[in-house]
Amino acid sequence: MTKREHTKPKVLFVSMLLTLTIALGGCAGDKADGDSTQNATVSTDESSESSQTQAQTEAQPTTDDADSQITIGIPQDLNSLDPNLANGSGTQEILFNIYEGLYKPDSDGNLNPAVASGYTMSEDGLVYTFTLRDGIKFHNGNPVTVADVKYSIEKCAGLNGGEPVISAFSNIASVETPDDKTVVVTLKEASSVFIAICATIEAAIVPADVADLETNPVGTGPYKFVSRSLQENVVLERFDDYWGEPAHIKTVNLKVLADADAIVMNLEGGAVDMVARVTTAQAAELGDNFNILEGTMNLVQGMYLNNDVEPFDNELVRQALSYAVNKQEILDFVSDGKGTPVGSSMFPTFGKYYMDELNDVYATDVEKAKELLAEAGYADGFEFTAKVPSNYQQHIDTAQVLAEQYKAIGVTMNIELIEWETWLSDVYGARDFEATVVGVDASTLTAGAMLSRFQSTASNNFTNYNNPDYDAAYKNALSAEAVLDDDLATEYYKECEKILTDTAANVYIQDLCELVAISKKYAGYEFYPLYIQDFSKLYAVE
Repeated sequence: MTKREHTKPKVLFVSMLLTLTIALGGCAGDKADGDSTQNATVSTDESSESSQTQAQTEAQPTTDDADSQITIGIPQDLNSLDPNLANGSGTQEILFNIYEGLYKPDSDGNLNPAVASGYTMSEDGLVYTFTLRDGIKFHNGNPVTVADVKYSIEKCAGLNGGEPVISAFSNIASVETPDDKTVVVTLKEASSVFIAICATIEAAIVPADVADLETNPVGTGPYKFVSRSLQENVVLERFDDYWGEPAHIKTVNLKVLADADAIVMNLEGGAVDMVARVTTAQAAELGDNFNILEGTMNLVQGMYLNNDVEPFDNELVRQALSYAVNKQEILDFVSDGKGTPVGSSMFPTFGKYYMDELNDVYATDVEKAKELLAEAGYADGFEFTAKVPSNYQQHIDTAQVLAEQYKAIGVTMNIELIEWETWLSDVYGARDFEATVVGVDASTLTAGAMLSRFQSTASNNFTNYNNPDYDAAYKNALSAEAVLDDDLATEYYKECEKILTDTAANVYIQDLCELVAISKKYAGYEFYPLYIQDFSKLYAVE
């Protein structure tokens, strides 16, 4: 079978606008592993370099100190230390520092070689031949072998007797290791997203001989795991045998700040040095000892509705709720007007897939909302409860504005604050909810990462959305014709987005503004176009 070096893949690079002094750049979401056309640049040679935008360019790193450390506040404890079980974005963004796949994303949206040094792809797109990076080690000091890579891929694909960890990897037919440097992956059908999925945390390469990653996480990333105190902290340490550019700061202490009201006190008191995703009100309370960096969270915040319960099983009701919302009022209240309104399950970073015009479909119209409610049989309104994670102030604030706005159409929205672990188990896992206000992000810059979850049969379809037209459009986007024709695939993905909007699958609101508060003792923070915290770029400046 003819092979070709995969140096110019049929993909489209997205301009991330990351050249601003204050960079653009996730909130609570869930992992996605759908299929789609890849929307990023791929490097296939380990000597390739990509530009890394520094969010703070005025400072220079000091000489690395053996005792250097930083304490970073995080809104919840990690739900798992095993990359295959990590189903929260707040967990995955931390594990990004511990684990790596065959490829990994950078802050410009490129996919670069990581555990692999490169790959070739057969002309028919079915066979990928990866070359293992020279001298790469696991955190336990053992060399990474092709047996470890084979084990990791087969585990994710369900080829070892278990269920597939990544649904897109169920497309893998076989994994072979012809020599001690080569791994050959054969797909059942061509997929333009395969390399992008290989760059996710779920597809991390792990040791074949470590049985319990939950208590003994071992990866290849720039930081290694040291310790964890449940609901209190996680400690990471620089991995000095890292194959790539080493981290500057030796020790990263992650302190759980589940109480949003305690964030400013912990920052000002010196208990933590950095917190991502502070509110504008919190940022305004901080003194001159902190820099406030501004970006975007790269997610779709919305009020997600359980389409399988009354009255949200009625499309007219969902449309009425959408018409009753004034998004600008929400942006003004939550973040002083910062943020980007969105109208479907896609945010602007996705470039060619994002449809700005969908934001105008439900321009605020209270009278139209009342008419639709009456037509649906709810002329006198109704009452419902939205379960909102208590550790995300932006979602709490958004829910409060929504509750006030819905009073104008006779709808009573009760807000029930729940802990993040409860949200994961009850809302996302058990689908035991009427409505919830959260942000849904993507693990890859692929349309399927946002859209696959709305297929009626998708395991992560926590809103129970069920629409035959949507299923058909999504299936068309994955067809052999669409895989070979990027414009055709994009057309089908946009059809999916429009169906979600027209049927008001959820009440779509915004891509939230992200504010990062960081002590002036540190610099180097980089925003990513995905939900990632890259600690290796941080450095001390005094």
